[in-house]
Amino acid sequence: MAGRGGKFKHPHLNDSQWDGVVPPECQPHPSILRLSATLNWEPAREPLHHDIDTRKVCGVGPGMSFANAVRDHLGGGCLGLVPCAVGGTAIKEWDRGQQLYENMLERSKESLKTKGEIKALLWYQGESDTSSHHDAEAYKGNMERLIHNVREDLGLPSLPIIQVAIASGGEYMEKVREAQLGIDLPNVTCVDAKGLPLKEDNLHLTTEAEVSLGRILADAFLTKFNVAPSQSSPC
Repeated sequence: MAGRGGKFKHPHLNDSQWDGVVPPECQPHPSILRLSATLNWEPAREPLHHDIDTRKVCGVGPGMSFANAVRDHLGGGCLGLVPCAVGGTAIKEWDRGQQLYENMLERSKESLKTKGEIKALLWYQGESDTSSHHDAEAYKGNMERLIHNVREDLGLPSLPIIQVAIASGGEYMEKVREAQLGIDLPNVTCVDAKGLPLKEDNLHLTTEAEVSLGRILADAFLTKFNVAPSQSSPC
């Protein structure tokens, strides 16, 4: 979810970098904002998670193409993105009381102070739960608990949640995918990333795939949850 599109290993510096290429679908727009790591609203641009997922190099993810597609449908208004993703994490690290969960909760609550409204949670995670049979078996219960906790802690019992079924992983990838696709809770839907192009590492999506995923997420958000153009607010 943090985005590794365009990330590459520099042949001489032996270090990972982002190629800086921003597709047309991911270009910044004055009506699309992001909540920074310092809890300030600012114009959103790639890499969306640059100050959130600081342990790794971030590149293009699905967030900006999602936001632009939603903006095109709404025909105006202001969209706020609250990036919280940290790559390479297992779902148990997002349990209530864990630092990642509490940080996500704090950022979500901060976003409401400007009289905004949380419209949905986008969740793309799970590769780190595919190497162990135990973790894969526990995934469905852990994800359902996460959904319950987020809704309860934000006071949003019907918060729309859009999962992404993972496209890569280890030995137990299909078990995790089965869990993701099999969750049957109100206002929870799942889109499938399987089949989208992967980078040479056979783990992360290419830039083009990240763009496609963002538009798939936008389509799910707009169609599954009946988002009307009048539901946007000016910046």
